[in-house]
Amino acid sequence: MNWQTLFDMQRELDNYILAQHDLKNENVFDKKVLALLVEVGELANETRCFKYWSVKPASEKSVIAEEYVDGIHFILSLGLELGLDQYQAGNSMDDEDLTSLFHQVFRSISVLKEEQSVETYNQVFDTYLKLGEKLGFSANDIKKAYVDKNKINFERQNQGY
Repeated sequence: MNWQTLFDMQRELDNYILAQHDLKNENVFDKKVLALLVEVGELANETRCFKYWSVKPASEKSVIAEEYVDGIHFILSLGLELGLDQYQAGNSMDDEDLTSLFHQVFRSISVLKEEQSVETYNQVFDTYLKLGEKLGFSANDIKKAYVDKNKINFERQNQGY
């Protein structure tokens, strides 16, 4: 997938949010890292992959997709913070279960917080895309869900979210 369009959309949203909340001169990298960790937790909760004690099924795919692209928003935003505006997909999917992939995503995000580099950023993105692949999302699914959620995020800002 060509990620350039989504990076551009994210830059526009980030700039809008920073202007709306008068944060143009603040470093919000650590807040974005924490936001991403929270979003990944919310995604895990919707998949219920770790809830061995429950028989309740995962949420509907549309709910999981919306949670998943919340993470994409923050990953793109962190890339922009690092001066990146492109991403080239790395490794293909490993044969891991969802719980293991969530652990890998959390671990890679924690490494990025401490080592803010292109390499650690790409590791976050690669791992998160593996998770999306395991969840059954194609590149087109991700792009469509991102565009839809991006529009909602702008609307929320306009409504004082």
